[in-house]
Amino acid sequence: MARPLVAIVGRPNVGKSMLFNKLTGQRLSIVEDTPGVTRDRIYAPCEWRGRTFDLVDTGGIEPGTDSEILQFMRQQAEIAIQNANVIIFVCDIQTGLTASDQEVGAMLLKSGKPVVLAVNKMDKTGHTDPEIYEFYNLGLGDPIAVSAVHGHGTGDLLDECVKYFPESDETEEDEDVIKVAIIGKPNVGKSSLVNRILGEERVIVSDMAGTTRDAIDNYFENQYGKYLFIDTAGMRRKSRVDDRVEKFSVLRATMAIERCDVCLIMIDANEGVTEQDTKVAGLAHEAGKACIIVVNKWDAVEKDDKTMDKMTQDVRRDLSYMTYAPILFLSALTGARVDKLFAVINDVANQAAMRISTGMLNEVLADATARVQPPTDKGRRLKIYYMTQVGVKPPHFVVFCNRADLFHFSYQRYIENQIRATFGLQGTPVKLTIREKGDKEG
Repeated sequence: MARPLVAIVGRPNVGKSMLFNKLTGQRLSIVEDTPGVTRDRIYAPCEWRGRTFDLVDTGGIEPGTDSEILQFMRQQAEIAIQNANVIIFVCDIQTGLTASDQEVGAMLLKSGKPVVLAVNKMDKTGHTDPEIYEFYNLGLGDPIAVSAVHGHGTGDLLDECVKYFPESDETEEDEDVIKVAIIGKPNVGKSSLVNRILGEERVIVSDMAGTTRDAIDNYFENQYGKYLFIDTAGMRRKSRVDDRVEKFSVLRATMAIERCDVCLIMIDANEGVTEQDTKVAGLAHEAGKACIIVVNKWDAVEKDDKTMDKMTQDVRRDLSYMTYAPILFLSALTGARVDKLFAVINDVANQAAMRISTGMLNEVLADATARVQPPTDKGRRLKIYYMTQVGVKPPHFVVFCNRADLFHFSYQRYIENQIRATFGLQGTPVKLTIREKGDKEG
């Protein structure tokens, strides 16, 4: 049984994201005084009185708006409402009951879902602001006074939510879910790919660059396996990151890379690899993540029998430090080759988690040193004693030798290539640590 889902909704700037962060105990949602900062739905697990559930923060609902982006936000909130077990409707004591609140309240009543009414910004303790009583006019039951800043009233709020949860069913977290972060510069089609995979408008898709500002988690299961797709904000050049919200978005994307198993590095087929693409890919490479280079919008490229080979050569040249990453050509718009993605994701995730016995590693090492002698310097020859694997994701090998300064980078690359030639390790970087014998292994 899926975990219960609680959706936080309300008009813009009533403190939904701050309440979300307070309840989850994490700074996941961007909190700014600018209305419309939360554009997509943000998910996070939450626990109260022994019950684990998912909390979703939504963009503010603006009834009757003409703005394209605000209409998108309203659609996202509506989808969250449809999927939720319980809805927390947040209002603002400082502005009082507004016409927009009444329209949102009417929409929630029509949904037929249980609604818990939270009146936010009740920051003073010891007395109840009499203004709260006007919120009874919404017809949604007793308003609960909360302070998202200080946390007052959040226990009462969650108590009320838990009442509406389905009967508890012991469920364990799936350990076989592969977390996939979709990264790239703005407007390469990251959200379009997520929507193509999920088969629903889960993430806002717009021609306006930078539409996705937070990293969005989307669970998906099919015949290939179980996946959590993390759609990230497009990463712009630092010189263009002058907006505070944009800076948060770059941080979110970096955090998404840190917690994923596999990175899909999306490149626009029309533009090829840009300088920004190399920086985005570099973040994933330096984090030691399994990577797949996804060339999107392949449907929009005029092709002959050499076009794919030429693009492959260009990608390999411009991302020369990622020769291990497979390249997949697809179109998120038409769905061409998207189904091939899952097998490649499974493969690189398995390769990144591969463990190789010390015996097998040292057979490869003995063969490699017999073929190409270790380097010498002023009569001193590098002696390599043995190699062992100390970690996975990425595979991490420690090599013990007599003199670390003799173990030149080129010879390290040669040893790494011999390991790859024998064991594969496609799609994952390899970490090689050189230690002189006598150094501690830990």
